[in-house]
Amino acid sequence: MNVKSRARIGAALGVAALGLGVALAPAAQADPTPVTQYRTLAGVGSDTTQDVLNGLGNVVTNAFGQKIIASWDATGTATVKTKATGCVINRPNGSSAGIDALRNAVDTASGCLDFARSSRVPVDGSTTDLTWIPFAKDAVSWVKRSDSALPSDLTAAQLKDIYECNLTSLNGVALTPLLPQANSGTRQFFLSSIGVATPGSCVTQGVQENNGTVLDTAGDIAPYSVAQYTAQEKAVVTDRRGAAVLGSLAGVAPRNADKTLNPAFPFTREVYNVVPTPKLTNATIASTFVGSASKVCAATTTITNYGFGTLGAGCGTTTLKGER
Repeated sequence: MNVKSRARIGAALGVAALGLGVALAPAAQADPTPVTQYRTLAGVGSDTTQDVLNGLGNVVTNAFGQKIIASWDATGTATVKTKATGCVINRPNGSSAGIDALRNAVDTASGCLDFARSSRVPVDGSTTDLTWIPFAKDAVSWVKRSDSALPSDLTAAQLKDIYECNLTSLNGVALTPLLPQANSGTRQFFLSSIGVATPGSCVTQGVQENNGTVLDTAGDIAPYSVAQYTAQEKAVVTDRRGAAVLGSLAGVAPRNADKTLNPAFPFTREVYNVVPTPKLTNATIASTFVGSASKVCAATTTITNYGFGTLGAGCGTTTLKGER
């Protein structure tokens, strides 16, 4: 199978897995149901945090018991309708696409989006137009097939060499490194963590992230959100792991024995909801996202149920701004 075919099939499998999730998974993990249930805050973006935001959307309510958060998955139908009037937009796939869509909603004053899901920090921190509000902790490790002879432990230096195509085989197995599509926050974080500015020509790019079914040969490896892996393993969301198993980094496992995030793992990150900075004073946005006592930050059971770690007093801070 050639590189382009693998990428296309990987993306298609991701869509199919999410579609099955509507019927099979015990917790909410798809577009708001019914899709005509237009809630106060509409958001799009990150694949990594789509499921936990759908979970939060089921428990975060206003004083009348009405659900506040409507969050649309990264994959699915080509378009989504986010508000009752107008607001049919192309479905953003990934953190960067979600942030771009939010920025466009602000620029056009459409009112179609209120927040974006992001697993990455601002690319440009020189402005204050958008605010990244952290709500949980994740980690990014790498996965291989369980039946592969590849080692279960790699160093950051080895991963850098693999993704720059300087290291092409291990234990007699030819390596095939995979990467998510360009808008993925997980892709950006992983490459930054291993010190790769430009992936090598041997890298298969464009697969849907957090979908282990794209690993179909013994040499395949890919980055993977540890929280997503855990949620899939627990069947809180659709299990897309396939034969993928998490690897360690320089002898440090990404999870503890009880399968919670290992804080000593080198590649940990915060995940965010991004809002327009002027909207921080909006009562609904503030009570939902801002501060450690906000409704999202207080929903620690939901956050941990989806495999993420909690941030304590660091949840809901509004100091991280940028990107115009």
